[in-house]
Amino acid sequence: MPAPPCASCHASRAALRRPRSGQALCGACFCAAFEAEVLHTVLAGRLLPPGAVVAVGASGGKDSTVLAHVLRALTPRLGISLQLVAVDEGIGGYRDAALAAVRRQAARWELPLTVVAYEDLFGGWTMDAVARSTAGSGRSRSCCTFCGVLRRRALEEGARRVGATHIVTGHNADDMAETVLMNFLRGDAGRLARGGGLGSPGEGGALPRCRPLQFASQKEVVLYAHFRRLDYFSEECVYAPEAFRGHARDLLKRLEAARPSAVLDLVHSAERLALAPAARTPRPGACSRCGALASRALCQACALLDGLNRGRPRLAIGKGRRGLDEEAMPGTPGDPARAPTSKAVPTF
Repeated sequence: MPAPPCASCHASRAALRRPRSGQALCGACFCAAFEAEVLHTVLAGRLLPPGAVVAVGASGGKDSTVLAHVLRALTPRLGISLQLVAVDEGIGGYRDAALAAVRRQAARWELPLTVVAYEDLFGGWTMDAVARSTAGSGRSRSCCTFCGVLRRRALEEGARRVGATHIVTGHNADDMAETVLMNFLRGDAGRLARGGGLGSPGEGGALPRCRPLQFASQKEVVLYAHFRRLDYFSEECVYAPEAFRGHARDLLKRLEAARPSAVLDLVHSAERLALAPAARTPRPGACSRCGALASRALCQACALLDGLNRGRPRLAIGKGRRGLDEEAMPGTPGDPARAPTSKAVPTF
């Protein structure tokens, strides 16, 4: 049976049905619709003002690749300039290949690229070193938690180095729905309340961040990359299989199979969530060590690095944050078998 005509141009044969609407479109019309929807998200949310210098968090994966490609196409209409900022977490056999994809993209699109490394920013720590330090501590399954906190800080530092005024990341609707589920399952009301909206305004001197793909499904991100023939890195991180997010992802897939609107329903639920005044977290202040935005004495990055440097890796997320406000006791011995030597507390 031949494919139906495209519902938009009526000239070409449809190449796909949009996963949520069922609309039959040819590849060109689908890509144009996808770009128009991202443009609407940016303009309606007033995410990127004209003249903004935008740091795109470039990982080499499908989401950041699609985001950079779409924003590059929309640059004349938005009046912004783009800078690619990639983070080298120090994951042997994985990150080198992903960074190679980012460098190909930067060269092909003629966009400036800056790479910042955990090892340089965090006193010699790489994710491979963190994984070795957490092995046997009960935290080895939480590498993604460590990495998420450090990556956020590294991206902020990279954006400042290139003079960016805004940061954008490639989080799509599925990513955001997974995060909402994770926070529900953790009972982390504070993060649920902060998870709504399209980003953060840049409190406490931090750069404003936004997620232009927040309403785009993962399936459509993949379809856009296919029809635009984008070159991206698609292997999963070696530490991802142990992450808690994987359980939320599996649950979300089952929910979506039963109710196709489940992904966007979860995203919108986070936008509308409001906490009672007594349950709200206090206004953030400044980290006593590095000066970054923090809800406690130490920001998450410094708290995590403090534990790693002392040979006592601990989490600083949600309920696992208890006790991390305490400064390291002078003279606390480290365990050289579990923590790399000569690790210094980073300065930013």
